[in-house]
Amino acid sequence: MTRDNDSFFAKTNPLKLFFIVAVPGAVGMLAASLYGLFDGIFVGQFLGQTAFAAVNLAFPFVAINFSLADLIGVGSAVPIAIALGRQDKRAANNYFTCACIAIVILGAVMGIVMWFAAPALMAMMGAEGQLAEYAVQYLRVYAACSPLCTMVFASDNYLRICGKIKTSMVLNIAMSAIILGLELLFLLAFKWGIWASALATCLGMIVIVIASMAPFFTGRMDLRFCRPEWSFKVFGKMIAAGSPTFLSTVAARLTSIVFNTVLLYLGGEDAVAIYGVIMYVNDIVQPLLYGVCDSLQPAIGYNFGAWEAKRVKKITTYIFVAGAVISLIGAAVIFAVPEGIAALFLSDPAPELMEMAGGAMRLFSVTFLTRWFGFAAQSFLTAINKPVWAALLSTANAFIFPMAFLGILWQLGLTGIWLNFGLTAAAVAFAAAVILFARRRDLSPKKED
Repeated sequence: MTRDNDSFFAKTNPLKLFFIVAVPGAVGMLAASLYGLFDGIFVGQFLGQTAFAAVNLAFPFVAINFSLADLIGVGSAVPIAIALGRQDKRAANNYFTCACIAIVILGAVMGIVMWFAAPALMAMMGAEGQLAEYAVQYLRVYAACSPLCTMVFASDNYLRICGKIKTSMVLNIAMSAIILGLELLFLLAFKWGIWASALATCLGMIVIVIASMAPFFTGRMDLRFCRPEWSFKVFGKMIAAGSPTFLSTVAARLTSIVFNTVLLYLGGEDAVAIYGVIMYVNDIVQPLLYGVCDSLQPAIGYNFGAWEAKRVKKITTYIFVAGAVISLIGAAVIFAVPEGIAALFLSDPAPELMEMAGGAMRLFSVTFLTRWFGFAAQSFLTAINKPVWAALLSTANAFIFPMAFLGILWQLGLTGIWLNFGLTAAAVAFAAAVILFARRRDLSPKKED
């Protein structure tokens, strides 16, 4: 890392550092997520409710594939930041090089698996007819593009580690703009089907992967490609550090698969569509939380590696406060206008469907009253390389508590599904508070770390 970046992470006032890093990070993540929001709107409005439901059946499998890139990308970012904080550039470059190679290989393998497994996966969930056909088409486009697309989830981390925070933000905004432009062209002008929605997203990602990774090949970045030194230790550290994010994503998508299957059984295609609306709304607030927390992980990791306990504490405090503000605003907006939000995704819905959607959205809005605390705690634990506790929180949030409440609330039917989100967030926040209090002496940087 250059002297300028050393000074940036180590010397910048923590509050100033927060605004310099977190605001572009949140804006960038929000911009990157907008393509998903408009993808849902365009599919629902141009292709209809069946296509919208099909996207929500297929996308959890796409997200599981992307989570493998996140496993390596986030997992390598943590030891890279800590190594740079300790001025070990050789180790940092080796983590970077090995991670990039691994992401491309994993993307190719998972793409092949998804292509051939797509029909069986949809049948397993209970999808039939046109719903199943649309879902398979959507999934197979992502499978074909997987080796090239998946790097987009890691390159963002590497740019921020190198201090290219505004570059990361601009590229995320550009990706959403490209995807939205292609979606309008493919769906509105060319009148193509659901597969074109997935193709637009993949092409936008590929363009940004090329743009974001090109500087690393020219040697103009603080991280450089080197001759990889493969070892179990290298991959062990990356997998351990990335496991909280990976487990969270995979567990959440497994939960989505289970919920979609239950929703098809309890309420049919309409219930799946409402769940899809909830997931799209979640993907607006969540990226803001993720952008704040994830963008500051390199700063926390760097100062943790440099044994700067006071700076770590201050930066972390700002993350928790910002997370609370974002979440409470999100909860208020969702509770105030649930039907208006649902109408963006549901084309010409029946009054009964809108009434069901409004009730579901209001119950879901309670989630954000407490979600911020568990999310910020998990991010902090990941940044300081405490993967076991972070993984425990992530899997509890994404799978353990949702599955437990699914059984407990089964008698309430669809209402139990909508209540599940808020109860899960509250339970995770409580667990996070217990962990942070009980392990507080282990969470400060020490020389032996």
